[in-house]
Amino acid sequence: QFKLIVENPEKPIASGLQLKAFVEYYPDRLEDLEDKLILLVDDDVVDIPLLGFIPYCSLEIESEIDFGQVIASNKVISKEITIANHGSSSGVFEISYDGVVLASITPASGVVKPKSKRTIRVDICTDVPRVIKEVMKVELEGRGCTEVWVKAVVVEQVLKVLGASCGKVVECIKFGPVYFGTSKTEQISLYNKSPENMDWVAVLEDNAIGGEMGTDLQRSTDAVLQNLSLKNRDVDVSTLILCTPNQGTLLPYEKSLVTLCFSPEKFKGDFELNDSSLKQDYVLFLRFEIVGNRGGYLQALDNGATAATRNHPRHVDLALTGSGVPVMVTFNPGPEINFMDCYLGEQTEVLCTLKNESDSLPVIFSFCKAAHFNISPEKGKIKKKSAKDVMISFSPRQIGTFKMKQVIDIIGKGVDKNNLHDLKTISFHQLYLSLIGVCKAKRKKILFTINPGLTPVVSNATGQFVVDGTEECTDAARGAIHCTDAPPVAMLKSAQTQIHTHRINRNCKDDALVAFPNDRATSMRPSEWDKKYRTIFTKTERYNFIDPEFAYTDCERLSVEAHKKYYDNFIASLRQRRLEKDATREFDMYNNPVSIGIKPGEGLKSPNISITDFPKEKLQLKMPPLDDDCLLTSRKLATITSTSTNQETWSWLSPVPSSTQEKEDCSLTLTHKQLHQIFIGPSTIDFGDVCVFSTTTKELHIINNLLVHIWIQIEIDIEELQETSPLSQVVPPLTKTHVPVVFETITPGSFKRSFAYKINNQHFGYVLVVANAVPIELQLSTRELILNPVPGCLAGTEFRATVRVYNPRNHPAGFIWKHGTIERKPAFSIQPTRGTVEAYSDLECEVVWRPGFNSPEEGEFILCVRKGNAIKLKCFAKVTNQL
Repeated sequence: QFKLIVENPEKPIASGLQLKAFVEYYPDRLEDLEDKLILLVDDDVVDIPLLGFIPYCSLEIESEIDFGQVIASNKVISKEITIANHGSSSGVFEISYDGVVLASITPASGVVKPKSKRTIRVDICTDVPRVIKEVMKVELEGRGCTEVWVKAVVVEQVLKVLGASCGKVVECIKFGPVYFGTSKTEQISLYNKSPENMDWVAVLEDNAIGGEMGTDLQRSTDAVLQNLSLKNRDVDVSTLILCTPNQGTLLPYEKSLVTLCFSPEKFKGDFELNDSSLKQDYVLFLRFEIVGNRGGYLQALDNGATAATRNHPRHVDLALTGSGVPVMVTFNPGPEINFMDCYLGEQTEVLCTLKNESDSLPVIFSFCKAAHFNISPEKGKIKKKSAKDVMISFSPRQIGTFKMKQVIDIIGKGVDKNNLHDLKTISFHQLYLSLIGVCKAKRKKILFTINPGLTPVVSNATGQFVVDGTEECTDAARGAIHCTDAPPVAMLKSAQTQIHTHRINRNCKDDALVAFPNDRATSMRPSEWDKKYRTIFTKTERYNFIDPEFAYTDCERLSVEAHKKYYDNFIASLRQRRLEKDATREFDMYNNPVSIGIKPGEGLKSPNISITDFPKEKLQLKMPPLDDDCLLTSRKLATITSTSTNQETWSWLSPVPSSTQEKEDCSLTLTHKQLHQIFIGPSTIDFGDVCVFSTTTKELHIINNLLVHIWIQIEIDIEELQETSPLSQVVPPLTKTHVPVVFETITPGSFKRSFAYKINNQHFGYVLVVANAVPIELQLSTRELILNPVPGCLAGTEFRATVRVYNPRNHPAGFIWKHGTIERKPAFSIQPTRGTVEAYSDLECEVVWRPGFNSPEEGEFILCVRKGNAIKLKCFAKVTNQL
């Protein structure tokens, strides 16, 4: 098999030259050969070994495929393994697997070219948590059978609620008693116990079984039942419980702090407002859900959901308990306190006792400033079921009777929506005391050394004397009278007499002001330069002096007036604008088809109408948007979902955004709460047993509970699902639609694959498709049929019996009956001999035996199903002797 091609030189080869020789190898049999080549160089002999090997393959494969730790997400994940051929000839491989855990192995057999590699893809389904440890047998050419282990740990995506301080699992948060109008916070930790990122959202269950909202659990049953009819049950509990943050993303095995705030509010009913001892207990449930895990509702739409999906909820519930209590502070004496009469400069005191009637919480009070009254101490804290003395003193600063409304602020911690971690101190409640005090003036004697004239009862700003005790004086017409305690002073009503009026001034105008007789003692001019003053008796015009160095000029006075008028007009315009805004706001409030602005009569109150009072077909499409700061509640989600499911559309949906509004909506990046309000599912579509060469359809439901359009795009590269359409839809707000998922296959066996969908071309999700492809099959009601004679019939009558053919599959099955024995004239016959049984239906066939000479009493038929199975039917004729 070796051939040497060389031309030996006739002369010696000089130094620096070379000689080439070719050795060819042509094997003629499948075996390795060995020979040698002898080279003679002068006197030396050199042996050159020749080895000839036939071409062979050298296949090598990895011994393990490890997926690691993954979460159960109804997704088919893949991992690749390579088969390398290090030989010089192509090698054949074949993979066999007997289990049901692995979804698919592609390709299961093939050829690896020399000096190359072949990639094998292994798929597993992450539908249920489990530990996968499967073995594949790989038959490699030239190496025999090799085992490859496939390992994976599929875990549930677990979200846990831990205590912020202890780090242990927490099932209930007890806020305890809290005053109405105040807030109390507690912190918890959310723990992502899974190897992948987790998007979560908080949902407050306001319609859960066992929940209590505003019920005093310490009352008797009859009182509670009576109180239920008086309270407004349509309370927005999202204002009672605040959660910050209420949505977010957790990294693998990450903990995040969440602050819960309990802010109880008192029910505003006719009876509750006057009941200061009312206590309201709350029992609520806060559910932390993984975003998109709304399969509970969608699995109800599709009965094909797997049991594994229903038995593994991916959420955690946290119970919240708390009580709202009112402020119960009493005053003794109170609420009206009368002080003893005192004179100016004196002080009277009253000791007031503040008692905290609450048996659960202390109270912090603060007295507001009030004129003429002093409180000591102004601030303080009263423990539960305790009292504190407060000294209230009346120190008047002027004469008169004083009725003051003393405000007492009750101090507590209130919520700050911008920062829930730090509560701010607020005045959440006010109490009132009525303080009444009288200040009298002391009587004193007035000594007149010089009497410049008649002194009026009340002097002006320049007066020197004020006569006291004038209330005891009698009426004086034109003469002088005497007071009991004051010196004798003459009083005259100058407006009613003209005794001293000068004759020149008798016809003066009445619009002139009258000056007091003693105002000239210290003044040089009247207070207002443009007004005329006359004396009280002679009506002589008052002397007016204007200092040109200090007085305003006419231009300056006009400038002052213009400036004053400008600001008067500015303030008037602001007031007019405010009134117009209030009028517009009130108009918008009542400008709706429900309320036309008619105010109810005196004492009448409008009824509280709930959304549950309206029929479902009359619900408005426009639902109020959910605030980003408020919690999602199960009642709000149910209301929006019922509205969306009533608006089902399908045929007219656009495949791509076309209008300006659609393009704007479909370009939005949705938050976790918005994604949680979009239902796409069921997450697992189980077709069950389906026949090969058949077409089966199930619906993928899409419910948009948002007030914006969303764009759904389905990505399917699976051959068995290629007939599914439409793959792109723009779903309008508050609308339900569906996509028919069509499954057809020609390969029997188990099928598990997943396809992806996108929301607004940004947010991804997956749907698992499960099916068991089986061949066409028919079943018989019995395998052995006994034919009995009909009673009362003559001998020689045909024997008849029936057998029923069942089709348990989803595809029509064609059949034909064949005789199992070869007879020239068979005694048994069957009708119909051929036909078709529709899916999930049956057909009755009649077997007839005709008696005759040498007719066999046993027969056999074979039911042959087209592209399906074959079943034998044995028939026996039971012949009896008839006399």
